[in-house]
Amino acid sequence: MLKREKYLNQLIAGKDLNLIKVITGVRRSGKSTLLLQYKDYLMKEKVAEKDIIYMNFESAEWYDIKNYKDLYNFIKQKNTNKKRKYILLDEVQNVESWEKAVNSMLVDLDVDIYITGSNAYLLSSELTTLLAGRVLTIKIFPFSFKEFLNAYPFREEENKFDKFDKYLKFGGMPMICNMNDNEELIMNYINDLKEVVLKKDVINRNNIKDVIFLDNLIKYMASVIGNLTTPHAIAEFMKKNGSAITNETVDSYLKMLENAYFLYRVPRYELKGKQLLKTQGKYYFVDNGLKNIIDGISSYDSGSSYENLIYMELLRRGYEVYVGQYNTLEIDFIAIKPDEKIYYQVARSIMDENVEEREKRSLLAINDNCKKVILTMDNVSKKQLDGIDVVNIIDFLLQL
Repeated sequence: MLKREKYLNQLIAGKDLNLIKVITGVRRSGKSTLLLQYKDYLMKEKVAEKDIIYMNFESAEWYDIKNYKDLYNFIKQKNTNKKRKYILLDEVQNVESWEKAVNSMLVDLDVDIYITGSNAYLLSSELTTLLAGRVLTIKIFPFSFKEFLNAYPFREEENKFDKFDKYLKFGGMPMICNMNDNEELIMNYINDLKEVVLKKDVINRNNIKDVIFLDNLIKYMASVIGNLTTPHAIAEFMKKNGSAITNETVDSYLKMLENAYFLYRVPRYELKGKQLLKTQGKYYFVDNGLKNIIDGISSYDSGSSYENLIYMELLRRGYEVYVGQYNTLEIDFIAIKPDEKIYYQVARSIMDENVEEREKRSLLAINDNCKKVILTMDNVSKKQLDGIDVVNIIDFLLQL
């Protein structure tokens, strides 16, 4: 079991703060494992096991706890001594109005609370209002390439390019690292995972009736990764292919997919006017394996796959990410932290002079001193083009 130090350290840093620690991320990305690793940490820190209450609400053990009253009363009954209780609630969204119980526990009991969930409703406006200022959010993602290298059972003869190829094809869902490098098994698992996420976190949660449209929408989104689009453009495409659907319906379905952490929307930022643009944006999948199972595994080695990979890596590294626009030129990603801004272009190769010129043009047009980078699969080493860093994608993923 790979210890995910980054996330674990965030939990440790939040220990005993009067905040509810909320771990969110797509289903099966490692939230439950992280919570159990934190439980192990607490026990090593001499917290008695009876003072750690771990509940996984996808287990039949807790089916009797259906609403906030059941949850609150159960925890209160466990509060039999004067020791602080560490409450670990896994997939808590399965309990009706769970946030009321959590809020009451925080007020009435001596507890330190940690919760996980597989959709963004955990961070809804209602919860934010109820628990205003008392939430610490930890966003967990599928394995990075570095984590994948440490967990996947590679053959001895495989080099870093072979290993990267598998990461590009299979993605980074933790469970695939336990499947003995069996491609058929891995692909079956990823397909099943796609179905589970859609059924539990999209269809059932939102009472979706038009499942066929949802399936067509997901296939379309996988085919337009890296392209600017809008709900209107998607609806027009669907109408041409026989689906009488409105812009509002498309927008609603996309938001449902975002709330399930299945898709991520990247807004467009106008650099010259320094403003976010409401129209058009790009969409990326949370994991390349999920994208490939939808778009077709034969097209996994494509420009859109590299772009998807880089976007998710920037999120892992804690950047706020936008699609950039400067006049008519487009910048793939603007990655921002409070003290840093980096511009990225992503290209499978820039060996063709026309491609190199195109990728350079957008970055050179930006008149500031922020770092500018072209990421490519070309074999480069500390190369610069007119002040622009050119970095191999594999090397980039292995940084830090």
